[in-house]
Amino acid sequence: MKKTTALTALAVAGMIAAGSSAMAFGGHKNHGEGHRGHGPQMNFEELDTNADGKLSKEEMQAGAKGMFGSADANADGKITKEEMVAAASERAAKRFDRMIEKHDADKDGALTMDEIKTGKREARMEKMFDRVDADNDGFITQEEMENMRGKGKMRNKN
Repeated sequence: MKKTTALTALAVAGMIAAGSSAMAFGGHKNHGEGHRGHGPQMNFEELDTNADGKLSKEEMQAGAKGMFGSADANADGKITKEEMVAAASERAAKRFDRMIEKHDADKDGALTMDEIKTGKREARMEKMFDRVDADNDGFITQEEMENMRGKGKMRNKN
């Protein structure tokens, strides 16, 4: 049992540090432009429940249980596909609401490509394209795409 608890705490720590999208349930931190993942994430302050500036094993375990519990809608100790889809749907709706607040210039409740492209997002896309276009010919070949995926350079490094 102790090994399972330790592994759970390590998994939560990894999700916090890496913004992992390997699991799709749990609390979701409200990220800004630099958001990298869509999986369960809690920021340090949320986990540091006694606000002492450090995380104990107990705080890590409580965070993992909280993330699980937020997806276990009927509190039966199991997460079903339906619960997972519902939790992911709820997060997607909240994320879209934030996008609308930030980018919906004409306030019509929908986003156009021009509204989405504005600002930092477009600059990041251009930087990513330039990194992947290894021979700087203005085009990305399948080989360039595969090479960059293998090297982890497809991720934005802003």
